[in-house]
Amino acid sequence: MPLGYTPEEKARFEQLVKLRRQWLKDQELSPREPVLPHDSKGPVAKFWENFLQQRSLWRIYTYKACNAGWWTLSRLLIPAWLVHYYVKYHLDVKPYGIVSVKPRIFPGDTILETGEVIPPLSNDEHPKHH
Repeated sequence: MPLGYTPEEKARFEQLVKLRRQWLKDQELSPREPVLPHDSKGPVAKFWENFLQQRSLWRIYTYKACNAGWWTLSRLLIPAWLVHYYVKYHLDVKPYGIVSVKPRIFPGDTILETGEVIPPLSNDEHPKHH
């Protein structure tokens, strides 16, 4: 039995070494890389970027106050209002909480809350012009 690699094993080993060297060479970046995507900011982000170019204390605090106000409005107040509206008008089971259709009242009917009787219509209020 000969010691060492067979010719097939040597060829395979040389191929692997060549492939590894090529792979390492391919990992090196050219002077043009990395190619970054175009920075596309919206109008609000452009405004704040230009606004904060001159770093001053009042500009930084203005930026922080606006961000905090926007966060409070969008993530706290509007969702709280939506939940309040839903609970108030869609989950309330109290009687007379929401009256969708009021019952018709005719002359001679009695109002339940006051006990008042609706008087009959007089001819003076609705003259006939037929």
